[in-house]
Amino acid sequence: MAKLLAGGYPRDRWLRWLVWGGAAALLLAPLVAMQFTDEVQWTGLDFAVFGAMLLVACGLFELAVRLARDKAFLVASGLAVGAGFLTVWANLAVGIVGSEDNPVNQGFFAVPALALVAAAAVRFRAPGLAWAMRLVAAAQLALAIWLAAAGHGQVWVFTGVMCAAWLVSAGLFARARPR
Repeated sequence: MAKLLAGGYPRDRWLRWLVWGGAAALLLAPLVAMQFTDEVQWTGLDFAVFGAMLLVACGLFELAVRLARDKAFLVASGLAVGAGFLTVWANLAVGIVGSEDNPVNQGFFAVPALALVAAAAVRFRAPGLAWAMRLVAAAQLALAIWLAAAGHGQVWVFTGVMCAAWLVSAGLFARARPR
């Protein structure tokens, strides 16, 4: 237990370095791209928001590494954190429906927020997380149905990919060893 509280098991150390190093590389990529092309024009606010997003995602994954008792929990957590991160990133960068300025896109921020609230409500325990991720997949699908009924039918591919991520995560949480 002391190893768990001290920062995860040693076998997970390489994974933690990979996640944090990958986040640093993602944050530096636009800065490098700005040196070679005018197509990428980020402001200080863009870097701050993206840095905060990466910090939250990596922090949540760090929590998962500390709570994980097996690989199923760890992979499920990675999928859930990744799905939430990609939803926010895509929505802020280009928008999921039309451009990022389309007010319809605001509903997509509710999906990862629901995932986080539901995960906290079940105290990040595997059996509860399995149900929480199913709930999030259902919310993602309900949002797509609502948008399609309102005439925004171009969300099905995104919805399918995200629902698959949430449901695979749910399945892995269901298989994870409870703590």
